[in-house]
Amino acid sequence: MRDIAKSATADFSQADTDFPPPIGGLIKRSFDIVGSLVGLIALSPLFIMVALLVKFSDGGPIFYGHRRIGRGGRIFPCLKFRTMVPDGDKVLAAYLATNTEANAEWIATRKLKNDPRVTRVGAVLRKLSLDELPQIINILQGDMSLVGPRPVVRDELEIYGSAAVYYLKSRPGLTGLWQVSGRNDVSYDSRVAFDRHYVENWSLFGDVRIIIKTVPAVWMSRGSY
Repeated sequence: MRDIAKSATADFSQADTDFPPPIGGLIKRSFDIVGSLVGLIALSPLFIMVALLVKFSDGGPIFYGHRRIGRGGRIFPCLKFRTMVPDGDKVLAAYLATNTEANAEWIATRKLKNDPRVTRVGAVLRKLSLDELPQIINILQGDMSLVGPRPVVRDELEIYGSAAVYYLKSRPGLTGLWQVSGRNDVSYDSRVAFDRHYVENWSLFGDVRIIIKTVPAVWMSRGSY
């Protein structure tokens, strides 16, 4: 398990030689490029509106790039509209140190239903999943895909255990099987199982179906990313 996690933090040039091309190959990559370009153009007014809202809410940065693990172990900045206070890491550490229930929740899921770091504007963006929109740029750059496993941090990869190899075979996705299957309403083990199933059974039709299902899933706001 630790060996798999270590491979995820290796230099990309070396990690890339240890893994075959991403699942879907040229077909999936072409679909990603066309889809992300269309999305970026169509959603540009929304991009501008959200960016201004984040900036004027507290004067802080508009975007936040969180280090995530990509295909073959590549570490990349996963872009989001900023939804947390600038000193979020310190706020989280202090909160978990004094709240045992929240600490247990964090250890189990790496998420908190009541996260003290989230701003008021950020809470709305998360509920509507609008904070994820800048990841379209990650897709154009080739770090992510429209559909795939959710990008994880280094510590999370250890939770995947032997299933980490399936995660590393695919570019992380803006949406995926887990997101349209309940998100926070399912366990982390189920999330890992969804990711493995997706990689083992990939098809372009399956990607299209997941994208279509994402719209009502976001509309119903089932859980939080």
